Amino acid sequence: MDGYLEIAKNTVVGMLKAGNKAEQYLSGTLKPFDISLQQFNVLRILRGRKGKAANLNTVQQRMIHKMSNTSRLIDKLIEKKLVERDICADNRRKIELFITKKGLNLLNDLDNKIQMTEAEILKPLSIDDQKILRNLINKITLNN
Repeated sequence: MDGYLEIAKNTVVGMLKAGNKAEQYLSGTLKPFDISLQQFNVLRILRGRKGKAANLNTVQQRMIHKMSNTSRLIDKLIEKKLVERDICADNRRKIELFITKKGLNLLNDLDNKIQMTEAEILKPLSIDDQKILRNLINKITLNN
């Protein structure tokens, strides 16, 4: 059992280091556009809604980084005119979020740059290695 615990510790540390490296690379790509990785994630979630409204809870559930300050994150995106907030006509307590045309244009500008960064992060791995890694990650994330 001691050997298993040591391997588990080293594996988790390795995963954390790899995740940190990926975040650094992606943040570096986003920095010239004055947008954080978390803001980028919110914009992609909203773009994925294809014009349908999202509420705060929907955004929080789909975020990569689960955080309590999602409202502040969205407020910053609204200030940058990348997201709109509407009050639902049927229920005034319900807030609906939409990505703006400016937000869509920003994502369109970023799509290729992000893909190139993702490819750079995974450059040491073959396509088969990436598929194996994806399957292993799924085993961890889908079963916890």
